[in-house]
Amino acid sequence: MVSAVSVTPASHREAYQLAVDARDRRFDGVFFVAITTTRVYCRPICPSRLAYDRHRRFFDSAAAAERAGFRPCLRCRPELAPGTGRGGLGAVSRLAQVATQRIAAGALNDRSVTDLAGELGVSERHLRRALEREIGVSPLDLAQTHRLLLAKRLLADTDLSVTRVAYASGFKSLRRFNASFREQYGMPPSALRRKATAPAPRAESLQLTLAYRPPLAWDALLDSLRAVAMRGVEVFEGGGRRYGRTVRIGEHAGFVFASDAPGNHVTLEVSASLLPVLMPLIAGMRRLFDLDAEPAVVDAHLAQGGLGELVARRPGVRVPGALDGFEVALQLLRRGRGCLGDPIETGVPGLTHLAPTPEQVARVGVGVAARLARAVTTGALRLEPGSDVAATKRALLELGGIGERLATEIVMRALYWPDAFHTKDRALAARAEAWRPWRAYAALHLVPGRGLAALDTRQVD
Repeated sequence: MVSAVSVTPASHREAYQLAVDARDRRFDGVFFVAITTTRVYCRPICPSRLAYDRHRRFFDSAAAAERAGFRPCLRCRPELAPGTGRGGLGAVSRLAQVATQRIAAGALNDRSVTDLAGELGVSERHLRRALEREIGVSPLDLAQTHRLLLAKRLLADTDLSVTRVAYASGFKSLRRFNASFREQYGMPPSALRRKATAPAPRAESLQLTLAYRPPLAWDALLDSLRAVAMRGVEVFEGGGRRYGRTVRIGEHAGFVFASDAPGNHVTLEVSASLLPVLMPLIAGMRRLFDLDAEPAVVDAHLAQGGLGELVARRPGVRVPGALDGFEVALQLLRRGRGCLGDPIETGVPGLTHLAPTPEQVARVGVGVAARLARAVTTGALRLEPGSDVAATKRALLELGGIGERLATEIVMRALYWPDAFHTKDRALAARAEAWRPWRAYAALHLVPGRGLAALDTRQVD
């Protein structure tokens, strides 16, 4: 039986009906509409013929729709929808949001719900209750939906063999993958192939797309990344509009390139060596580019707070996140020398090294970088989304050599925190209260490309 909260509240139903009728892209990924006559669920932007209002049910997540017995539309493909934005500052909603992000990154592919709850500092029961209340599904149901939707996407968009799709999607056996796919979607995985083909040879890379809600200030986003880029680890091509970098996730290493493309999506080129960690890679790239933001909501809020002229000049500004929190901290400390990391052969000019690990920096680094590395290595400091913002900031300050502004900036990127803000100007700090909970976006509007790093040099009228 579906939890009552898995279905959109009646107070939202009229607005969602209008959004579906208008096929409004601003709601893509915010909710899903299920059609009771066909037992299919769709994105609000689905181009299919509109169903009558009485045949629609609304769900806040794809997992909730699937739990209610609906299968994903083959035309609008719900697996391609953007995720939910960085909001929900309440304790329970924040917990559910962070848990959802980690599950999407594969946290339950080889670990238990108990393990995840422990990492988040709550009991398993509390975690289950938070997800049931906010998302409408259990942690295991949510994980299964993410695995199946990724598999569906790879089956439709790549020539990977079914076996490689299964393992890239987080399944531990081909048999379990086939059984789960048939049970959920009523068809074998091979039915989604566009045409029957022999198993594809191992390719050097594959292409995927990451959807977002427009607008996206792509050039401004890359300017922010370029300002602290790590030599040998990151490159900018195509006139600076294509971003590339080396990646290490667990035992797997490779490279990824990203570029903005027509149709409100970012195109990724991923080296085949990263297939086994595709789920955390996709989640990390979405976080790095802040692709789950809801720019219409953020921009409207900041405009109401007096930043209308700046927002109109650069709509869709995103706050960059991080693939790895320790790496970002090194970059912001200006200690991110790629030569400290392991060399890697990519065949791409400029991509020669992996980012240094905390262990490597602890061995050969000095000063604050070494202290930071040791704190991360021992677990005294966790630079990842979901960590306590105030406690992390306090721990950074206690290392010595890191000031209030820099600690705030590390928290903003490493913890993916949208309300990070610091200024010595009391008048500006008071005015910034109107920009909560998106003050980090406001900082980037005030000082393009530099944000918190130069906020106190900006005179605000």
